[in-house]
Amino acid sequence: MTVATLPTSRTGRALLWLVSALVLAYLILPLLVIVPLSFTSGTILTLPLPGFSLRWYAELVHSAPWQNALKNSLIVGSIATVVATVLGTLAALGLARAEFRGKSLLMGFLISPMIVPLVIVAAGSYFFLLPLGLTNSLLGLALVHAALGAPFVLITVSATLSGLDPSLPRAAASLGANPAYTFRRVILPLIAPGVISGALFAFITSFDEVVVAMFLTGPQQRTLPRQMFDGLRDNISPTILAVATLLIAVAVLLLATVEFLRRRNLRLRGIKA
Repeated sequence: MTVATLPTSRTGRALLWLVSALVLAYLILPLLVIVPLSFTSGTILTLPLPGFSLRWYAELVHSAPWQNALKNSLIVGSIATVVATVLGTLAALGLARAEFRGKSLLMGFLISPMIVPLVIVAAGSYFFLLPLGLTNSLLGLALVHAALGAPFVLITVSATLSGLDPSLPRAAASLGANPAYTFRRVILPLIAPGVISGALFAFITSFDEVVVAMFLTGPQQRTLPRQMFDGLRDNISPTILAVATLLIAVAVLLLATVEFLRRRNLRLRGIKA
């Protein structure tokens, strides 16, 4: 880099930072309005706040519909995360080891749930699960959410496997370790950050999803996002903003965990984060 190009480079970096800050502000600031409104003491959403109160968080804790919705979301999210993590990890291991014609096409097919519009996924899932009697059930919803979350696990685990030294499994095999033992004691500890990151993304996907839930659940199987949607349609209550604030906090916490795991994975591979 010459002295003549240095100012231009600094100007370009400053412009890039400015544009990035404006884009982040455009995306984040509307969400931050939700947080103070969730502490309002009034029943109407207005700014400035008439007063500060935790009444809407208390209502969330003591309200039976909200408690049931939270319980359903945790059940569905847990089942979907376990299934998605197992399927996504196995698919990533298979694709990493095998070389065959059409591998890229198969990879694209496996991650297609990330691309297909949720309305199409919801409608197709409804007609597929209807003859099986799995509509209006948490199990049916969890299976569909697992299909939506598995591509995230597949991508994160595949990225982790790309940095795995292939000589390590071969060394374990040369010492007499069978494939199951090699996976449990050698491969899994090394790819654990990618597996956990994918599992967290799968859980977030399930916990925030509402379109499929509207197709596959009845009044007794309402999840938290569907309860929020129904509340916005029927009666806008500050309780919805209290739930939204908690969901924002959970999402930030999970994303921070994912970033921590990513940096830890890079350190294990000897790469500076």
